[in-house]
Amino acid sequence: MTTRKQHIIKTKYHTFELGQRTQIMGIINVTPDSFSSDGCLVNRDMSRTKTKALRLARKLVKDGADILDVGGESSRPGAPAVCAKEEAERIIPVIRSLKKNLAVSISIDTYKTSVAQQALDEGATIVNYIKGCQKDKSFLKMVRDYDAAIVLMHMRGTPRSMQKKIRYDNVVEDIKKRLKNSIENCLEIGIKSHRIIIDPGIGFGKTVEHNLQIINRLNNFSSLNQPLLIGTSRKSFIGKILDKPVDKRLMGTAASVACSILRGAHIIRVHDVKHMKEVSQITDSIINEKIMN
Repeated sequence: MTTRKQHIIKTKYHTFELGQRTQIMGIINVTPDSFSSDGCLVNRDMSRTKTKALRLARKLVKDGADILDVGGESSRPGAPAVCAKEEAERIIPVIRSLKKNLAVSISIDTYKTSVAQQALDEGATIVNYIKGCQKDKSFLKMVRDYDAAIVLMHMRGTPRSMQKKIRYDNVVEDIKKRLKNSIENCLEIGIKSHRIIIDPGIGFGKTVEHNLQIINRLNNFSSLNQPLLIGTSRKSFIGKILDKPVDKRLMGTAASVACSILRGAHIIRVHDVKHMKEVSQITDSIINEKIMN
């Protein structure tokens, strides 16, 4: 077990004190092809899509979500790319609706500058950047200019290619080095340290064994001095270990979430917020040796 470092993340509307209590990021997929089969996109019918997404968002917030992460392009292994116009058409009406109806921090899950910018214009304050280890100056400058927070995630290749020819000399140290470079890129361009979160990218260009090594050695990332987000929810490594389909991975997710928190994760990105809230509450209470709400 490790003692989590204390961090503060500031966005335009919210300040997160990280370290005592695990923050929960609930997932809202505005896609037709999410690996978890929970996409909110309804046959290009945006009225029904917004209604479905808002209903899910209300449930996630009631269940304990601190952040809602909205994505309009699947990043599952082998997923095809979606053009910026289509992605924006999916997610912007949803973000506008969430901002109008809920007082919760909104994250936009995208790697496209134009999509992120439109989402920030509509009230998102965090950019969940799956290409966080690629140096895209225009993207980072946009994040800086909006005073947005950014999640720098590690991924090798693209969703279409990331699970092919996977090789690392030392998976944890290789990822750590890439994330360190990404943090330095952000700082150099003017993004403040209190707006940077790191994510080692479970399942993004990693084997089952790599994912297990990363979770077991999460405390190694604490030397980067940034809060740590981890996303294990329903992922394929759980299915391969347990031989379970996506909809039967709740307990496997719970185990991976508890281990991640014990190893130093500050934020967990999950589908099943109600159950993972209970997991995090118990785990936080163990870490702090007192009841945590």
